[in-house]
Amino acid sequence: MAEVLLFHHAQGQTTGFLAFADELRRAGHTVHAPDLYDGRTFDTLDEGVAYAGEIGFGEVIERGVRTAEGLSAELVYAGFSLGVLPAQKLAQTRPGARGALLFHSCVPVSEFGSSWPTDVPVQVHAMDADPWFVDEGDLDAARALVESAIHAELFLYPGDQHLFADAGLPSYDATAAALLRQRVLEFLETR
Repeated sequence: MAEVLLFHHAQGQTTGFLAFADELRRAGHTVHAPDLYDGRTFDTLDEGVAYAGEIGFGEVIERGVRTAEGLSAELVYAGFSLGVLPAQKLAQTRPGARGALLFHSCVPVSEFGSSWPTDVPVQVHAMDADPWFVDEGDLDAARALVESAIHAELFLYPGDQHLFADAGLPSYDATAAALLRQRVLEFLETR
């Protein structure tokens, strides 16, 4: 079974995010889901992004990096949207990473180094018409990652919702989320 460090999205530790972590635990995986917002949650994505901007995106990343200290080096790093930032940085820079799961977001590999580590498999999951993913450059970054990394997969789901895997939000898409969970659980079985 895998050990996962899972980071929340810009709306914080929503009930849907926590339920996702619990699903992975029920499947037998160890899941650490730190709160990078000190208990704050937000009703809308825009409010959450504004808060992340107030504390600084660099600070959000560093909070995530600090949570990895003291944990095993052999982690799968996972993040929802904003949480992809610390997850991707750790997967690229912390020795021992077992894999990466990037939900609803992907940044250029050059943000955290010159290349993706050859021994770290990665999956990117997003909707094919999500304006946050498609129009903000994440789709291009994900495609470049898949082209350059040895073990990388990009899964695009039909639709235009951003946080479609969070069952507690209006953007939730049960069909797409079920397929995402299936793919994630298969990925984790081999880590």
